[in-house]
Order: sequence, then structure tokens, then C-alpha cells
Amino acid sequence: MKKLLAVLLALVFVFSLGSAAFAVNEDVEGELVIYSSMYQFVIDMMDEALKKEFPNLTPGNDGSFFFYGGTSSLITKIYGEMETGTLGCDMMLVAEPALSLELKEAGYLEPVEIENPGELLRFPYDEEGYWYPVRVCNMVLACNPEMTDAWAAKGVTIPQTFDAFANDPALKGYISMGNPMSSGTTFAAVASLTQDNHYGMDYLKGLAANEVMIESGSTAITKLQTGECAAIMILEESILKALKEAEDAGTPLTNLKCIYPEDGVVLIPSTVMTVAEDHSKNVNIEACEAVEQWLLSEEAQKLILQGYMHSVFAGMEDIPFDSVDTDWLIERDLGVDWENAYQNRAAINTAWTETVTAG
Repeated sequence: MKKLLAVLLALVFVFSLGSAAFAVNEDVEGELVIYSSMYQFVIDMMDEALKKEFPNLTPGNDGSFFFYGGTSSLITKIYGEMETGTLGCDMMLVAEPALSLELKEAGYLEPVEIENPGELLRFPYDEEGYWYPVRVCNMVLACNPEMTDAWAAKGVTIPQTFDAFANDPALKGYISMGNPMSSGTTFAAVASLTQDNHYGMDYLKGLAANEVMIESGSTAITKLQTGECAAIMILEESILKALKEAEDAGTPLTNLKCIYPEDGVVLIPSTVMTVAEDHSKNVNIEACEAVEQWLLSEEAQKLILQGYMHSVFAGMEDIPFDSVDTDWLIERDLGVDWENAYQNRAAINTAWTETVTAG
């Protein structure tokens, strides 16, 4: 009888632990909308995970927690909403931290406490808790290794640096990149490469002289594979995703490869922000805090890796599929002056438009 009682008590204890584990965030309720520039397949993974983690939290955008847009496009949307004083979201997860600095200064953010962020994170964060990095995008170059000899026969050397990409005249008409006016990561790369301590605004003149094509990542990848482009500037994650999907389909690609530029990569830590209560759509700070803390959990960081981006966790040895060590990249990071990117956003965009696209 005593043994039976002991077993029953043990079962009660186990089940109570289990139910407690599953019910950790059951008390988080209300509605939530997150503006995000993550790729849709990553948003889909995050949506599914959030719905399981927060079963009583209501997705506020047609069944999804996320409203998708390129960072630069979202910034334009946010600027318009700031004129009314209320944003159409409760949180933001965008591609470049300059917006975080801007919104903090404007009083549009709410601080959130994360336990031991200095030990947890290997990228900068706001010490007052107004923003934290969640995922790291990596701007690199890419080429088609099968075409190296063919390009050499035309007098073209595949660039191994960002400098050569813009300034080697043999590449004229054979390079492609994204549009900083719509892509936050491309804006970050342009802001970095045009800094005075890097290549300055003359970098844009080089791109213009080399007749860089401005197009989507998928179009640029196709042009690499068909031999229309010798090199492209692109997010590492776009290349890794294409390689993984081809491998999963049983048709591995041999005509696509990342180049980690010898003059440095551009790492872009994407930040999470909670909108201040008096400026948020659903006035649900408690839910925002819980979701922000979850985004800096091991479970969420594994989803980031599955999205072909790098984890922000210090000591995280796992890397995205077919990538390289994150700490190795950090050592080679050119860096972005985010204060400059914030304060001079309009000037950088104007210089791009007048120098590159107008030409």
C-alpha cells in the first residue's frame, strides 16, 4: 500500500511538473502584431512556435503574429504612422539597428529586462533594455565556381573583396546587388562601405562606373548560374538556403558559392524592440515582454539557425547550414556605424539615388 501511494505521489509530481512546463505562457493573453523583415519561411516557423508557446495570445495580422516588409519599406510605413502617434504594431524585428536608435530617441520604445544580457549575447545591445539583437545577417559576395575559367578567358577575375567588386573595371556590367531603398541589410552594407574609415562615398561612384545591376536576390542568383553575372553582393542566407534546398532535393548545386570578402564581411544584427505603451497598437506590454524574452531563448535561436542566419548567443558553436564559424566572422566584421546610419539615412539614400541609380 505504501509503495502504491509512493508511486501515485510520484506520478502526481511528474504530471504537475509537465503541466507547469506546458503552461508557462498560458497566462499571456491579448493580441499582438510584430513588424518584421525576416523571410517569409522564417516568419512561418516563428509563427508556429509562438502559437505553441503562447496558446492564448491572439495573432493580430490575419492569423499571423507578423506583418512582413523589407526594413526600408517598414521604416517608411513607421514614419507615416508616427504622424498619428500610434504604430500599427506592438513589436518590431527589423534588419538594421539604426532604426532602434532613432525610435528610442523619439520615445517610441519600451525597455524590457533580459537576464544577464552581457553574458548571453556576443553582439551589442541597449544597456537600458530598449533593444536587443536577435538574429545576425551577413552580407557577402557570391560567384559561380564553374564559370571561373570562362570569366578568366574574358579577362575577368572573380572579386575576392568588396573593393574589387566596385572598382575593378573588368567587372563592368557583370555585377549585381540589392536596393538599399527597400532592403535594410543592403542599406546597412552601403552605409558601412561608404563610411570614411572604409571606402567613403567614392564606393558609390565605383558601383555606378561598373554599371551594377539592382535586383532581387533570386534574380541575381539566376544570373550567376547562367553566366550573366560574374559576382553578386548578397546576404549569405540567400545562398545557404539555395544550397540546402538543392541538397534536400537530391540535386546539390556546384554552380553557387559564397565568397567571404578578404577585406571583411558586413554583419547586421537585427534587433527586437517593444513599442511604448502609449504608441502601440494593442497596448499589451506584458505579452511583448514575454515574446521578446522568448526570442532570446535557445528554442528561438535554433529557429534562427534554421533560417540560415547566425545566432546572437555568446558561445554558440552551431552555425547555419554550410556556413563558417560566427566568431570567425565577427573578427572580420567591417562594422557599421549605426549612429551614422541613423543620423545620415537620408543623405546616404540621396547619394545612392543620385550616384548609382540616376546614372
